Amino acid sequence: MQSRLPRSTPEAQGLASTALLNFLTEVEQNIHELHSFMLVRHDHVVAEGWWKPYAPELPHMLFSLSKSFTSTAIGLAVGEGRLSVEDKVISFFPDDLPATVSPKLAAMRVHDLLAMATGHDVDATEKSTQASTWVKGFLAQPVEHEPGTHFVYNSAATYMLSAIIQKLTGMTLLEYLKPRLFDPLGIENPTWEQSPQGINTGGWGLNIRTEDIACFGQMYLQGGVWKGKLLIAEEWIKTATSKQVNNDSNQAVDWKQGYGYQFWRCQHNAYRGDGAFGQYCIVMPDQDAVIAITSGVGDMQAVLTAIWTHLLPAMKGTPLPDNSAAQSQLKGRLAGLAFLPPQGKATSPMAATVSGKQYQIEAGAPNPDPRVPTLKTMTFDFGQAGCTVTIRTDKDEQQCTCGYGTWQEGSLTLFPHSPKLISSGVWSSENTFTITQRFYETPFCHTLNCQFKGDDLSIDANVNVSFGPTKYVVTGHAEKQEVR
Repeated sequence: MQSRLPRSTPEAQGLASTALLNFLTEVEQNIHELHSFMLVRHDHVVAEGWWKPYAPELPHMLFSLSKSFTSTAIGLAVGEGRLSVEDKVISFFPDDLPATVSPKLAAMRVHDLLAMATGHDVDATEKSTQASTWVKGFLAQPVEHEPGTHFVYNSAATYMLSAIIQKLTGMTLLEYLKPRLFDPLGIENPTWEQSPQGINTGGWGLNIRTEDIACFGQMYLQGGVWKGKLLIAEEWIKTATSKQVNNDSNQAVDWKQGYGYQFWRCQHNAYRGDGAFGQYCIVMPDQDAVIAITSGVGDMQAVLTAIWTHLLPAMKGTPLPDNSAAQSQLKGRLAGLAFLPPQGKATSPMAATVSGKQYQIEAGAPNPDPRVPTLKTMTFDFGQAGCTVTIRTDKDEQQCTCGYGTWQEGSLTLFPHSPKLISSGVWSSENTFTITQRFYETPFCHTLNCQFKGDDLSIDANVNVSFGPTKYVVTGHAEKQEVR
């Protein structure tokens, strides 16, 4: 993979390597689930690292960081004269309007979609996505407040921006951005989820790499210029990254600093796009710096606080004296970042007893998402090199092999995210086989404590982060096999 940003030592760009070492220590001791990190200062990458199996060439789910790219598409369309932020939302969808259009719905502008100030009292996403078409679902929701006056974080509003782009151009958001943004920035093979109507989701669903995020942030930092070419008007960037709506200012919380056009304002005069579980593009104009992060964290403020504590005060205005010892230590730390497989026993007397048994699943994980198939049976086959788990659902049969204390590549399509994963399993006790599964193009890591007792199977499972429960129990029973 070709690098698009030049590399430099931290000291050459006015940042002490020791500050980066302290940041990494904070992450390892208190945050744990960072997957990648890239810091750009004065147009140079001064530190970058991926916790294996996460890697530079791999995309990562962005969740709501996708919104900042959708906002950029609107800015590009405004620059092409296709629309104005003052245009009324209903003007784009005359065939999708409710029987009665309320005055507040009629007043809603593109600006209000961008600023999350649509006038809805609550997020309209769930009800919108349950409708026959998502656009009709959005327009059917009551608008309780005057548009432009009330902030509510609302991913359905971003979907409407994507729908507007498609309505105006005849292209999906992804198709529209490809020649205008993705290709110039060198963002290869981006993917974006779609609604059942074939419209990119806009507010989530984009998958790209860490350096792609950094290049996007650097282009914004440079006023829309990339490699000497103006990609988007500087005036749009100033507007999009300025506070457009207040959201209950709190000096210590980065989600209370105001909201722009699909960008959050930060403390310290910075701004960011961010996504669930710690996907970040942080732009720090005063420090001429950009930070790109992917992760699977539950406490997103902790990541920003670590940046403000360790990195922000260390950014100086002039180059620092070279510190080869600290640079060497930093290089080693970054190169050695990895999530190690769980450690424990590779075998147990229980393995021979349960190997090959088919367990009928009696109670599975809570399943609010219709895309997740229903679990029917599980079989554990313990071999010399690893345990192969065969999973049968109401849709298909899949297998995944767990190395004993080592990672094994595999694929599972049980969940509505990337199927690629690595798996490892060890006997954490004589009758409990613990499986760890990292879906390494996503934030998610699953741990399954599979306890065998007679013909009964009980799995205490947890996932590091989730929009729903993070813990659940799966139970099953092995049917008696006929003796012939």
